[in-house]
Amino acid sequence: MTRVAAIDCGTNSIRLLVADADPATGELVDLDRRMTIVRLGQGVDRTGRLAPDALERTFAACREYATIVKDHGAERLRLVATSASRDAENRDEFVRGVLDILGVEPEVISGDQEAEFSFTGATKELTGRDDLAKPYLVVDIGGGSTEFVVGEDHVHAARSVDIGCVRMTERHLVHDGVVSDPPSPEQIEAIRADIEAALDLAEESVPLREARTLVGLAGSVTTIAAIAQDLPEYDSEAIHHSRVSYDRVREITERLLSATHAERAAIPSMHPGRVDVIGAGALVLLLVMERIGADEVVVSEHDILDGIAWSVA
Repeated sequence: MTRVAAIDCGTNSIRLLVADADPATGELVDLDRRMTIVRLGQGVDRTGRLAPDALERTFAACREYATIVKDHGAERLRLVATSASRDAENRDEFVRGVLDILGVEPEVISGDQEAEFSFTGATKELTGRDDLAKPYLVVDIGGGSTEFVVGEDHVHAARSVDIGCVRMTERHLVHDGVVSDPPSPEQIEAIRADIEAALDLAEESVPLREARTLVGLAGSVTTIAAIAQDLPEYDSEAIHHSRVSYDRVREITERLLSATHAERAAIPSMHPGRVDVIGAGALVLLLVMERIGADEVVVSEHDILDGIAWSVA
C-alpha cells in the first residue's frame, strides 16, 4: 500500500482524498474524503480573473487540507486545478498561494487530462461488472466545464466543453448580482441552447451515442441521485453506484428549475453551496441523456479525485 493524497480544485469546490492505494489489486481505501464549496470560479466567465475573495476562500480550505495531509502521513500529494484556473488571467497568483500553503505546485491541467482522470476514477472499480455494458460514457458535470469521455478499459475519445453548472448559472441566470428565483422560461431556453451547442461540439470528436452505459459524476449528478432516493441527508454510500432513470431525472430537473431558492435549500440532501447552481447542472444531465437516448444514469461518487490518487500511486 502507498499512502497518497489528491486534491481536485474545481470551479465550484475543492476536494481532498487521502487514501491507501494498492496498484496490484486496484484497491483504493479511503482514509479521509471531504469537499468544501469555495466558488473559485466566481465571476471568471465575466471578468477573466479569479476574484480576491474567491482566492482567499480557496486558500483557507488549502490550509485545512494541509493539516489533514500531514496528520495522515501521506507520502505523496498531487493537486490538480481545472476549469476556472485554466481560464483566469491571474492564475499565477493562485499557483503561488497554493505552493506556499501545501508545498506543491498546482497542475493546471487541460480538459483532455481532466477527462482521463475522471474516466479512470469512475470506471476502475466497474471492471468485471456483467450488468454494465461497454463502452462507457463518463460525463463529469463540473462548475465551469463538463467532460465527456468514451472508453472501455481505456479512453477512446474525450472532450471538455464549457457548460458547467456555475458558468451556465452566471451566464444566464444572474442579473445585477442576483440569481433569478426561479428562472424564466426564456432563461431556461437560453441555457438549453448553450448546452445543445456544446453537445454538438463534443460530438465532433466523441462518439457519444455509441455508449452502452452512462456514468455520471460530480455534485450535480450525486445531488440528483440523493433527491431521487428522498434521502433525509446526503449519504455517499447510498448514492454511489445507484441508478436514476431518465423519467426521474426529467421530473427532478423540472422541479428544481421551477423552485425558489428557499424551496431548493429546504431539500434535505442539498449542499448550501449548490442551491443556486443545481438547476443548470440538472439540465446538463437531462439533455445529455436525451441526446444519447439513455434510459438511466449510473451515479459514481468516485471521479477525477480518485483518478488523481491513482496517478500518484
